[in-house]
Amino acid sequence: MKFDIARRLRLAALLAGLALVAGACGRHESSELDLSAGWVPGPDAPTSDSKLHTPPPPFSEGIFPCSECHEADMPVNTKRRELSMAHTDIVLKHDAEHRWCLDCHDAADRDSLHLASGEKVPFEESYRLCGQCHGDKYRDWRAGVHGRRSGNWDGEKSYLLCVNCHNAHSPHFAPIKPEPPPPKPERTP
Repeated sequence: MKFDIARRLRLAALLAGLALVAGACGRHESSELDLSAGWVPGPDAPTSDSKLHTPPPPFSEGIFPCSECHEADMPVNTKRRELSMAHTDIVLKHDAEHRWCLDCHDAADRDSLHLASGEKVPFEESYRLCGQCHGDKYRDWRAGVHGRRSGNWDGEKSYLLCVNCHNAHSPHFAPIKPEPPPPKPERTP
């Protein structure tokens, strides 16, 4: 296919402009980009090491701190069972056939959660625990695509915790009845 000279010049100018913009940006070194993760982090994107601004977890009234009832010398029962003395309102529907309370809640310090590695995590950082199994959602949440993020475009941001929208023990949203469609607008002459 033959290109005329004007077309070649426009193409060269476009490529030069793109190269100039890419070189002038300077915010990201090629080694910083994680293209396999599906997004390119901006300069203010949170990392796994940074502490995020989040609201407090939505605890039920009178349930926290857990250590008020779960005393340090209380024996730990790791057997999977239906709870009959306390927490009877909790029905685990979060991978229930493979999970139990102490997979997430720390047995030695009930006021903390724990990661698969055993590292303790405060309830305010529960997103780290959720992100172990739900990596794609965690990635999207950090990027501001999943969940709700508020704040400044180029500055400090606040993130909702996963549990602000999802019940940790039963995370799927209950189905809702759809509303009827709006009435069609009438045509006026």
